[in-house]
Amino acid sequence: MACTPCDRAGRDPPPGSAPTPEQPVPGEEFYPFSDRADFTLADFFYTRNQMPAVGIDTLMDTWASKHPDTGPPFADHHDLYETIDSIQLADAPWKFFAVSYSGELPDEEDAEIPPWMTAEYEVWYRDPLAVLESQLSNPDFNGQFHAAPYREFNEDGDRVWGDLMSGNWAWAQADLIAEGDEATHGAMFVPVILGSDKTTVSVATGQNEYYPLYVSNGVVTNGARRAHKNAVSLLGLLAIPKTDRKYANSDQFRRFRRQLFHGSIRAILEPLRNAMSEPRVTKCPDGHYRRAIYGIGPYIADYPEQCILASIVSDWCPRCTGKPDDLDGPSLPRTQEYTELLIKYLDLKILWNDYGIAAEAEPFTTSFPRASIYELVTSDLLHQVIKGTFKDHLVTWVGEWLEMEHGKSGAAAIMADIDRRIAAVPSFPGLRRFPEGRGFKQWTGNDSKALMKVYLPAIAEHVPAQMVRTLAAFLDFCYLVRRSSHSETALKQIRAALQKFHRDVPRQHSLSHYFEVIQLFGSPNGLCSSITESKHIKAVKQPYRRTNKNQPLGQMLIINQRLDKLAALRAKLESQGLLTRSLAAVEGAEVAKETNPFEKEGEAVDGVRDVDNDVFLASTKARGYPKRVEKLATHINIPSLPLLVGRFLHAQLHPNSDHSQTSLPLHALPSADPRSFKVFHSAVAEFYAPSDFSGDQGRKRERIRSTPSWQNSGPRRDTILVTQDAEEKGMAGMEVARALLFFTFSHNRHFFPCVLVEWFTTRRQPCPNTGMWTVTRDIHRNGSRNLEVRIPI
Repeated sequence: MACTPCDRAGRDPPPGSAPTPEQPVPGEEFYPFSDRADFTLADFFYTRNQMPAVGIDTLMDTWASKHPDTGPPFADHHDLYETIDSIQLADAPWKFFAVSYSGELPDEEDAEIPPWMTAEYEVWYRDPLAVLESQLSNPDFNGQFHAAPYREFNEDGDRVWGDLMSGNWAWAQADLIAEGDEATHGAMFVPVILGSDKTTVSVATGQNEYYPLYVSNGVVTNGARRAHKNAVSLLGLLAIPKTDRKYANSDQFRRFRRQLFHGSIRAILEPLRNAMSEPRVTKCPDGHYRRAIYGIGPYIADYPEQCILASIVSDWCPRCTGKPDDLDGPSLPRTQEYTELLIKYLDLKILWNDYGIAAEAEPFTTSFPRASIYELVTSDLLHQVIKGTFKDHLVTWVGEWLEMEHGKSGAAAIMADIDRRIAAVPSFPGLRRFPEGRGFKQWTGNDSKALMKVYLPAIAEHVPAQMVRTLAAFLDFCYLVRRSSHSETALKQIRAALQKFHRDVPRQHSLSHYFEVIQLFGSPNGLCSSITESKHIKAVKQPYRRTNKNQPLGQMLIINQRLDKLAALRAKLESQGLLTRSLAAVEGAEVAKETNPFEKEGEAVDGVRDVDNDVFLASTKARGYPKRVEKLATHINIPSLPLLVGRFLHAQLHPNSDHSQTSLPLHALPSADPRSFKVFHSAVAEFYAPSDFSGDQGRKRERIRSTPSWQNSGPRRDTILVTQDAEEKGMAGMEVARALLFFTFSHNRHFFPCVLVEWFTTRRQPCPNTGMWTVTRDIHRNGSRNLEVRIPI
């Protein structure tokens, strides 16, 4: 499948042809809005501010009274909503079908008929083809999609798995499609990624639970899918059958729930069936048209949802035939053929008890070509690794061991000390502080990820070394699988870390499948349930809060539809250059203010892969600092600053000098231009780090702070890693320092951005138990600190 572009009619254009740009009709560039101001105002009201209807009416009335000659841009909220509804992009209206039980009813005359047998359940959905084509045509993803499966290799010749299309599964699917029909040659394979999970919006009302079904496409990058840029869409809302406690555990009700789930998804995806075998001309993010063939792809779900998807019994594995009491024993991969063979010859009770198969519901994937749910159930970092293994197992295990070894009162005292250690962690880029320790009532995935970074040294010496090493092995595994890309070497490291940690622990059996899942589908962080859980906020929770709470479902669906339309029009206008840079900057600033990326995990950087590191000083200088070096030295209480600056300047001007810069007195060193010093309280480091929170090409940005006052809690001087030998790997090529001052000065009109650092000494080997490096302050023989001025870029 060469995935060659075509025109709107599906014909091949001349080789190398550029896509035909979509030219807006003069005067209708912002249709259905009259101009840019009206669109921006509507987008502000509905998307960013989420202004209620009464607020819109009040503002428009005030506008009308202020400007009676021109009138307001919208008569009232009805006019605004009708205009948004007129947007032709992302036009996928909501539909529904009703489902009810059609099996046998109790035949006794006086038998009570369970209410769920007579109830009718509504399933709301949108045309999946329309939703997917809207995603694929979104120009926001230009440069962030792969039109064909690919195989990537690094400079060492190792195979690398990253985005979904780099995996073995996408490659094999393309081969199957091409082998089956020559008419598909040149087509583009589009994996259909699905995800579902119940979510609660309110505990104060009766209807407090919804069951969203999400859809994404596999050609966009993992970074685009994680970035909440409309690469994940609400496809449907599944029914949640409920009944009295009397019938909740009955076999009939359980069977009905599973059949309702699979039957609903099967019906929702039915419009995709023809497009799974016949190429369909589809517009792509780069403006080209291509012939797309769709296929059911990975399904994002937590373990309870995976059991329903694979129609297996709880405590069994959805991917292999391992038994609950020996999950890591000999087993085979589950396949549809294997399941069908067992169902053909065995009764339901044996299937349930001996094979873990819930045969009463056939997985929806059996109705579509080239799809096996047992293969498509993916690994889930959030629930299997971050919450499941770390929070629910390891943290609990430490607490239980302490109580068993020291009693309740002794364990409480040790846990208090562990909390004090956690609370003592200083502010640092990518580190979250826990002022009260780990004693919060409700854990989120972000809580667990943040606690992982500080938990290991906090428990050291409080628990046996073997327990510490177990946690260290798990953290090695965790950080490895959370990467955005994995080489063959990294996969070997994952397997080694898992073997060191995991020895027949049933609750962590799912970790044993990560090796194969990464090879099939690329990095797990592009298929993590944290993506769908984040989507709950925009697709379910926020729309629910905007309703009047009276039969809110219909209102929520319309809100989602309007948000999609506005987002699609915004992306189109931005791609055409019709939204000015200043407006885009305002929106970006608002996002940065809300998410505060530098204080969480750093900021992902998308674009061309670049393994070089860059450091940029803050754009605004700090006030209140002297401009002469001697006065600046007094101001920051570092008398040696003039000497350190002179040594730095000598090294810059005479890099091949035979004289050691440390041997020259101050009067023999070059001087900076007078009154040229400027101080900055932060710098931004941009570097290559293919981690969980890096951009599409492995780039990441972090802010380094050196300020005398940080959030009313005293000075903050961040620790930094300085590359000393780029040829060495890891800490072998790094030195540790603390940033004491970011500043610039000039010499003979040459500009020098610098950082004053305090060096630390690193031990030759990491701690054998924690695997962490230990550093100590580097002190000269006279007791003074080892300080140096460095150029940060």
